[in-house]
Amino acid sequence: MSRNKPPAPENLAFLIWAATPDHPELITTPLVHALAARALDCQVEIHFAGPAARWLVEGIAANSYATPTREKSILAFLRELAAEDVQLLICSMAREAWIKPEETLIAECHGAVGATAFVARTLEPSWRTAVY
Repeated sequence: MSRNKPPAPENLAFLIWAATPDHPELITTPLVHALAARALDCQVEIHFAGPAARWLVEGIAANSYATPTREKSILAFLRELAAEDVQLLICSMAREAWIKPEETLIAECHGAVGATAFVARTLEPSWRTAVY
């Protein structure tokens, strides 16, 4: 008798909260993991929460680099992700708390979602989640 295995999840959602613009070296790992997941044909969402939401403010990622050699800006990573159809989402509460009214979000941001959106992903069998 063979057991039927459920299909492998094809979706991955990341929550980035601790990898803030104050520590750009921490953001590269989740961004590279998101690109790797897209290479495996997974649908990918990245939810930016808390102070990490500032990565989506115009000018922040463009002037930040993960390494001292400055070979690739964080914005270059975000643009690459957007080009690969990764959804870059800002937490609506984080937007209220961390983004000034006069600040503009980068064009690559796909919009705001509530905390419930990420929690829902953790409960859906077809999704896997990771927190950075």
